[in-house]
Amino acid sequence: MSSHLNTPPAPGRPLFFIALGLFGLYTVEFGVVGILPAIMARYGVTVAQAGALVGVFAALVAVLGPAMVLWLSRFDRRRVLAGALLAFSLCSALSAWAPDLGSLMALRVPAALLHPVFFAVAFAAAISLYPPARAAHATAMAFVGTSMGLVLGVPLTTWVAARFSYEASFLCCAVVNLVAAAGIWRALPSAAPAPPSPSSPSSPSPQEAPAARAPAPLRILRKPGLWLASATTVSLFAAMFSVYSYAAEYLARATGLGGEAIGMLLLVFGAGGVLGNLVAGRWLERRRNLTVLLHPVLLALAYAALHGFGSPHAAIMVPLCLLWGAAHTSGLVVSQTWMAAAAPEAPEFATSLFISAANLGVVLGAAAGGRMIAAAGMDGAIWSGWLFAACALASVVLGLGAYRRRQQPAADATDGRHPA
Repeated sequence: MSSHLNTPPAPGRPLFFIALGLFGLYTVEFGVVGILPAIMARYGVTVAQAGALVGVFAALVAVLGPAMVLWLSRFDRRRVLAGALLAFSLCSALSAWAPDLGSLMALRVPAALLHPVFFAVAFAAAISLYPPARAAHATAMAFVGTSMGLVLGVPLTTWVAARFSYEASFLCCAVVNLVAAAGIWRALPSAAPAPPSPSSPSSPSPQEAPAARAPAPLRILRKPGLWLASATTVSLFAAMFSVYSYAAEYLARATGLGGEAIGMLLLVFGAGGVLGNLVAGRWLERRRNLTVLLHPVLLALAYAALHGFGSPHAAIMVPLCLLWGAAHTSGLVVSQTWMAAAAPEAPEFATSLFISAANLGVVLGAAAGGRMIAAAGMDGAIWSGWLFAACALASVVLGLGAYRRRQQPAADATDGRHPA
């Protein structure tokens, strides 16, 4: 019997390393948030200058990401994924001994350029490991790495820095990406087939894709609901990262706690994020529009609780960080679902727009939060979060209005499955 007949059970192994790579990727991007106070002390910079490490990274992803994806996604998936992870690992290792903030910023540039490439190719590779009927399962399993990187990468970095050293926090990230690179190189098929497009019965080859797929993505740009969903994504991520970009420093000033205690609170934040994602996912299946509408309100309430009740007492801070983590992290699945639902006929292009919009939101949030902190102290981050949460709520309301107007003449056709 041919060994190829034994391949169906194999997807779990490469999928694990794909998820591990996504975890490493998001730890590279956001891990610096957890050691912001150490970066400020090491280089003698302000919180806004240190926060630019997140903002500049996201700006590069948002602006140059599509071109990088078009260029590198044509090559063998295994080589692209393993090569990107090796670059993440090398940049992280060198960052441990960056002599100044400018050097640290420069070392983040290659990782930022390869971020959207790895993200896009990783999800395509994950889907290709399963038959078309299980594409959603493959996507969900790969997304575990993204969620874990977003909610656990920061507290892990904070804990390692506090327990061992500043340099160890970067080296830990380097090791994670190196392990993921080796695992993908050994476990992922060298020439995984392109996944079928969900919007068509058959998928064109990579050479045919630009010509065959271009018209549909361009057509969805005419939809007002897509632009409103994009505005919601930008506003939600700006609200989230107005505060989260400065999480460690905010907690330090609001509670007076040390590095290890703050690391533990950020772990609680991560646990809240995991729970928030699970709850939001269920509610999105049942009452999607209502869930999207209420999310900015929940985020604003979490900030109000953090602002009003922050203290050095664990009995108070643990539930506050659980609530904050749930409200923050669920914004990822809420905004992605809202964006995908706005253009179900072109899910791949909608996902690329989601990545750009989300990173634009990170840029705006980190910059606005930093400026508000400079003007009004650490409470300025909360004010910035409230402002963008209000913008997100307004764009959701407008999107629901556009959805209802379009639903009336085509209620049977849409069946309430997309907002515009």
